[in-house]
Amino acid sequence: MEKVVKIAIIGPESTGKSTISEQLAAHYATNWVTEYARAYCSKLTEPCTLQDELNMFKGQILVEDAALAQKPALLFCDTTILNVKIWCEHVFEECPAQVVEEIKRRPYDLYLLMDIDMPWQYDPLREFPDLRDHFLAIFKLELQQLKANYVVISGIGDARLQAAITTIDSFLA
Repeated sequence: MEKVVKIAIIGPESTGKSTISEQLAAHYATNWVTEYARAYCSKLTEPCTLQDELNMFKGQILVEDAALAQKPALLFCDTTILNVKIWCEHVFEECPAQVVEEIKRRPYDLYLLMDIDMPWQYDPLREFPDLRDHFLAIFKLELQQLKANYVVISGIGDARLQAAITTIDSFLA
């Protein structure tokens, strides 16, 4: 059985993760896993709770596992459960142990960490326009602690997409 190559697209808010995930899936003619938290949070009528974060954690795993069950050769994941850990620790100053443990059990072959060189775009689901540099540093630290294979992707528009494609092509070669 062929192994699915999983590539995670992660990073702070408003760095083009969803856009580039969709573009990369189209370029490589494969599927991508959407960010479960976006749909979940769009339905919230109260501030997000720790239980909501756990629900998003479980939902992200379900949508990713459903995509993996289709056994594509290459799968792009628009964010991962690592986001849940980072948000929980920032907002609630704690992260449930099951999230931390699952992150260790759920590696990705390559992480594309989106740089903060894109201008902030307002979205009612985004909360931290002034903390993107902080979160970029946190993502780097988390990836280093996981001993993950990651590359920071910079550039605006087509340059960003080309940087990602060049990185992926090099990784797959």
